Amino acid sequence: MSLSQWLAGKKKMSLNSPIKHTFSTQNKNLWIKCNQCNFLMYYKVLNENFKVCPKCSYHFQASSQDRIFYIFDRDSWHSFDVYLSSTDPLGFADRKLYSARLIDMKARTCLSDAVQTGIASINSISVACGIMDFRFMGGSMGSVVGEKLTRLIEKATKLQLPLIILCASGGARMQEGMLSLMQMAKISSALYKHSEASLPYFTILTSPTTGGVTASFAMLGDLIIAEPNALIAFAGRRVIEQTIKEDLPDNFQTSEYLFKHGFIDLIISRAHLRSQLSKLLYLYS
Repeated sequence: MSLSQWLAGKKKMSLNSPIKHTFSTQNKNLWIKCNQCNFLMYYKVLNENFKVCPKCSYHFQASSQDRIFYIFDRDSWHSFDVYLSSTDPLGFADRKLYSARLIDMKARTCLSDAVQTGIASINSISVACGIMDFRFMGGSMGSVVGEKLTRLIEKATKLQLPLIILCASGGARMQEGMLSLMQMAKISSALYKHSEASLPYFTILTSPTTGGVTASFAMLGDLIIAEPNALIAFAGRRVIEQTIKEDLPDNFQTSEYLFKHGFIDLIISRAHLRSQLSKLLYLYS
């Protein structure tokens, strides 16, 4: 083997080296660029700032586990119905079997479905809380999400607890058809009984909150709170424009637009949410 052939072989080996690939992957995960202002930050800076850009206050997507950590007193979270999961009642299939999608999502997120429910405390005030997770099939509302939230609301009513639901959803889950749409009425009915018991219910709308979730429990709160610049809608922007044959404002379907027009009550940054919820719960208690 000639020297030139040996050098060519070494170069090819170094280019295909798994060590180099691992380094580049790690480097990519260490540095994060803001989607709004392109500010480049170390991942620890973002995590320590509640996943909010320190330069422009853009709110990155947060998981349900992140929100538990950000909002509640340490070690106060007690989950319900952790292993409740869908059984693919319709045998739905598109490019992939729905049952296979569920298995994949469970492996990726370590969740049984798109919501976590439980009881926790905020500055020692006990609350029942449901936290939707967009990572699990876009936070879509299927029969399990509806069942878990209904059980949570019924438990909150029985224990005379205030209720908080954090919404992050693309709407009803099409793979479950009418069974997913039924959850809108089911959850709303449980909320009515909670309201009749004179117990407070807060909703926190994060980006995105859309479809059947917006059309039901997301907009039924005694106080409706939203994160800054959150996408909040029922139908998509293009659908509305094509229906009414008009162009919509640039900030249409944002939390700021909805606040200006009286659809939501407060816009609160994630960094201040815990302290503001504590004050609100104290006022309502």
